[in-house]
Amino acid sequence: MVTLQGDTVFLRALEPEDLEFIYSIENNEEIWEVSNTQTPYSRFLIRQYLENAHQDIYEAKQLRLAICEKDGFTALGLIDLFDFDPVNQRAGIGIIIRDAVNRNKGVGKEALGLLINYALTKLQLHQLYANIGTDNTASISLFTNFGFKQIGVKKDWNKIHGQYKDEALYQLINNKQL
Repeated sequence: MVTLQGDTVFLRALEPEDLEFIYSIENNEEIWEVSNTQTPYSRFLIRQYLENAHQDIYEAKQLRLAICEKDGFTALGLIDLFDFDPVNQRAGIGIIIRDAVNRNKGVGKEALGLLINYALTKLQLHQLYANIGTDNTASISLFTNFGFKQIGVKKDWNKIHGQYKDEALYQLINNKQL
């Protein structure tokens, strides 16, 4: 059985009440590097996004979920499947925990495990991939713990604070017959 609930966190659909939370993430320049954001987002645009968040992954080609503590409804972070390609059975995956105080506590690890299980079991994806800056050791450790392998490096891929940085492509291939 596929569940989006773990021991300490659960993943839920976005709600209109998440507007300020998403606004705070999308407009935090400190995390733009990991989210590939270049410009701020208005509340108006985020509200429009939330109004369309009900779209099915097959229609939107994306699934964004809030990461919440099991005993609460307040979001700690976001986790995404993006570039969903049902024909080739693959998708990109990304995760962000907003506040540093909630990082390195297993929240991201549990959330990522739940979404990987959902993607491989429920969506029957053959592969997942993640784009990770080569200096982002925390994310590299998180994804490689789930079996993601580095398959290439995109040199000078992202310009961060006036300096070009490399980005690695990590891939997880599901070799199990479903």
